[in-house]
Amino acid sequence: MVGARGFEPPTSCSQSKCATRLRHAPIKDFRGFYANPPDPARFGARPIDPAVRALHFPHMCNLYSYTRSQEEAARIYRALYDDVGNLASLPAVFPDQLAPVVRTTRDGERQLSMMRWGFPKPPGTGPGVVTNIRNTSSPYWRDWLQPRFRCLVPATSFCEYTDARPKLPHWFALGPERPIFAFAGIWRMWSGDRKKIAGEHRLYAFLTAAPNAIVRPVHASAMPVMLTTAEECDAWLNAPAGEALALQRPLPPEILQIVATGGREDPALVEFL
Repeated sequence: MVGARGFEPPTSCSQSKCATRLRHAPIKDFRGFYANPPDPARFGARPIDPAVRALHFPHMCNLYSYTRSQEEAARIYRALYDDVGNLASLPAVFPDQLAPVVRTTRDGERQLSMMRWGFPKPPGTGPGVVTNIRNTSSPYWRDWLQPRFRCLVPATSFCEYTDARPKLPHWFALGPERPIFAFAGIWRMWSGDRKKIAGEHRLYAFLTAAPNAIVRPVHASAMPVMLTTAEECDAWLNAPAGEALALQRPLPPEILQIVATGGREDPALVEFL
């Protein structure tokens, strides 16, 4: 089976795609459960020193792909509920774009939903959004790292640009077939304007770590935290914070490779659909 290491096909209909089509959990049913997010105002509105900002929000290329079906993501990550609709292939996911995310609902089941990439920045840090999180000891992120806010972000590749000029994009994946893996993410509800759309939004971001030996020659500051086994995904969603954050480490270099260079979309889209 093409997919992340350690995942087995479902053995019952309740875990299969038929369940994702027949059972849906409206997000409004769980809104009360997530109604007490951390209040960023308690951290003050003073501008953050540039050196501190670099520690909290290290630069990483904000581009990845998901070119598999939603049924495959639901099956591999055991999502019983699915409110995505008809998911098109995503050869390039940029900040503020909608993409599929798996989270745990109040009843303990997993749900595949569309969310928008990028958390609001802390007060005083300027415009824009936070897409990658490195400093998980920061008070701003501590509350969001509770199990109820953790999520899995399905992906098939990610892109980093070379640090030196000319800036050349490099696409990284588990193999040429683009097996699915997940970024270790967090999510939240947020009210406001995003992409000229006012109202409530489901937002996500994901963790980064030091780069491994494959990524470092291209991009020396960070790489996303990649989860490639069922055990890692279960731990990220459910384990106590200390155990879950032990997963914030570089992927072993022997299971990652550069699969393409150049282009702002993963060129595997047509071949591997």
